[in-house]
Amino acid sequence: MAGIFSSLRRIYLILYNWIVFLGWFQVFYLAVKSLKNSGHESVYAAVEKPLILAQSAAFLEILHSLIGLVRSPVTATLPQVSSRLCVTWGILYSFPEIRTHFFVGSLVISWSVTEIIRYAFFGFKETLGFAPAWLLWLRYSTFLILYPVGITSEVGLIYNALPYMKETEKYSFRMPNKLNFSFDYYYGALLILGFYVPGSPHLYGYMLGQRKKALSKAKTQ
Repeated sequence: MAGIFSSLRRIYLILYNWIVFLGWFQVFYLAVKSLKNSGHESVYAAVEKPLILAQSAAFLEILHSLIGLVRSPVTATLPQVSSRLCVTWGILYSFPEIRTHFFVGSLVISWSVTEIIRYAFFGFKETLGFAPAWLLWLRYSTFLILYPVGITSEVGLIYNALPYMKETEKYSFRMPNKLNFSFDYYYGALLILGFYVPGSPHLYGYMLGQRKKALSKAKTQ
């Protein structure tokens, strides 16, 4: 029974990683093409559908961690996936006014390059049992630049969306109402920005630790 479960787990993760890899590769290709032909203003329009699909698929990774399908701790997976889903759905999808901002270009490129490398790495590990040395190095080194670029872009887009949140009151609930509940999306976004202050250095430090461990292990093999 354990052998059957292990085989099903492997097949599922192989399919999951390579399918999402292709999704992010499409995002990257369309983003680069758009930047080259039309500039950063047209990036979101070019990548919207594949970006939403590829990024939304990451929700499954929270479930993977929770049920023990992968080794990644929920404490590392949850904040990263949640922040990206927030930006994808709660900012870019919800506020068209900021879709032409230059931060969209840097966001999409940093996300897509990171994810192409990451999903290829895990795809090879599940398919072959190992990942090429060059891919291992990329997996644990490119984040040194791409993570700060991605985080800066996320924060920048949330910040630039704040005036539109306040003006439109989208996703806000005012009293009185049947639920007897009030919520202000504007202040919710400010709270999220506050989480980036301790959260980003924590996650960056965690990834530095993982890099040291992974590259040291590779040298001894």
